[in-house]
Amino acid sequence: MQPSAPSAPAEPLTQAQQAVVDDVLQRLRALPGALLPILHAIQEQLGFVPPAAEAELATALNLSRAEVHGVVTFYHDFRRLPPGRTVVKLCRAEACQAMGCRALEERLATVHGAAMGATTADGALTVEPVYCLGNCALAPALQVDGALKGRVDATALDRLVAAARAKGAR
Repeated sequence: MQPSAPSAPAEPLTQAQQAVVDDVLQRLRALPGALLPILHAIQEQLGFVPPAAEAELATALNLSRAEVHGVVTFYHDFRRLPPGRTVVKLCRAEACQAMGCRALEERLATVHGAAMGATTADGALTVEPVYCLGNCALAPALQVDGALKGRVDATALDRLVAAARAKGAR
């Protein structure tokens, strides 16, 4: 998980981020219950929901900033910081725990410098918890940029991390 909003003002949106927010608002603001579709669309395009966008979304949707902030921080799928080039979602449900996901989590942190809920210093990898991928028969499971992987052991994990790091070296 990422930390809550800092007490200092959010960093202003870049021109590219502002263009995405404007486009998404124009397309989706008239939907009933538009906040969630808007947040998903912004994150899909930017990889995260910039904290500076919260006030603009609140104004456009006639919501309080607290309501928008509450939704962004309540749902663990929304990121408030840019993710690494590769996002790994490690299943922490019971079947995966029984089959060794905690050892994978520890290996990610100690061997690869990829702590749960954080991004590696080189920006290659973000590791996020997920509480069921529906792949219990192939536990432990994880997702790499949306691709489901099952029966992941230390060797497979090391290969996935190496591929993530190589992705940035291109």
